Amino acid sequence: MSANRLYFIDAVRAFAILMMLQGHFIDTLLETSYRSHNYTAFKVWEYFRGITAPTFFTISGLIFSYLLIRAKQNGTIKKRMHKGIIRGLMLISIGYLLRAPIFEWLMGKFSNYFLVIDVLQCIGLSLILIVCIYKLTLKKTLLFSIIMLLLGLAIFITEPLYRYLELPEVPILISNYLSKANGSIFTIIPWFGYVAFGAFIATLFYRYVERPKFKTAIVSGFFVFGIALIFGSSEVLMRLYYALDISILKEVAYYNYLFTRLGNVLILFSLFYLAENYIKQPLILKIGQKTLSIYVIHFIIIYGSFTGLGLHQLIGKTLEPWQAVIGAVLFLSVVCFISFYYAKTNEFVYSNLQKIIDKIKKYTR
Repeated sequence: MSANRLYFIDAVRAFAILMMLQGHFIDTLLETSYRSHNYTAFKVWEYFRGITAPTFFTISGLIFSYLLIRAKQNGTIKKRMHKGIIRGLMLISIGYLLRAPIFEWLMGKFSNYFLVIDVLQCIGLSLILIVCIYKLTLKKTLLFSIIMLLLGLAIFITEPLYRYLELPEVPILISNYLSKANGSIFTIIPWFGYVAFGAFIATLFYRYVERPKFKTAIVSGFFVFGIALIFGSSEVLMRLYYALDISILKEVAYYNYLFTRLGNVLILFSLFYLAENYIKQPLILKIGQKTLSIYVIHFIIIYGSFTGLGLHQLIGKTLEPWQAVIGAVLFLSVVCFISFYYAKTNEFVYSNLQKIIDKIKKYTR
């Protein structure tokens, strides 16, 4: 991907991670009485917060799949697939580690909360799934593109089937990836659907990005399809229900948050890609490269990973709206500062982890 394309990707990643940070801060610390739709500001904040996770998952699927497909062209596909598996496993491990109540364990207290699935485990597993699917498609980009599109559609359309899924007979370590019954924040379904759509978009970039009018076409396509999904997807689903008499289509249409959020994501993509010449700022690029360290640092500060002492425990839901807004700005600044000057880039972490794994393999042969 050329440099100007990377700015678009990093800008969206930077936006998504900053929105996630402020969303977690305000949600954790805003006083309960202000959490009402009677307040316009809260309604607007809640709406935009709802876009954050879909954006994060979709852009993750886009950039990972694009680099995976490009690796075939560069002759480094095996290395990229191996790297993808390692990255996925690392994200899953970090996700569990951030929820590890070490001090409680030392005191002999154990609970299933440690096994709750959050965004890192979900993205990690998604990356592994993408690698597996790409390998099963025999590394044929067109087939991979079609499968990812159909998979995304299937996951979204069948959402009523697993909306309240409970798997009491399945080990909790596995069931938490599929069911929210035990407190999981994110589950692989439906969230892998956004990753799948991101992977499909990646194939469009791969196939057409060098064409002269690609940018105009993709920006227009993102915007038109985004508007259509937000305002027309429910009607289309109902028309299909009347035509095919498949009840699940009606259920999806009546609770159509997945397709509408995808529409929001596509509009964001169109705006960021259109404005890429104005967002080529080193700060934005740096934030986009530091998403993992930013996420880890913010999680520790807010939720008190390892120690059990974070802003959630120390302050709780006590802040007035003006305090929450100012606090969120300061929080973002502090987390980014720590990440910029005291943490390494995602690529540095991945490369050194790979070196450690290679050394372990060397000594175990």
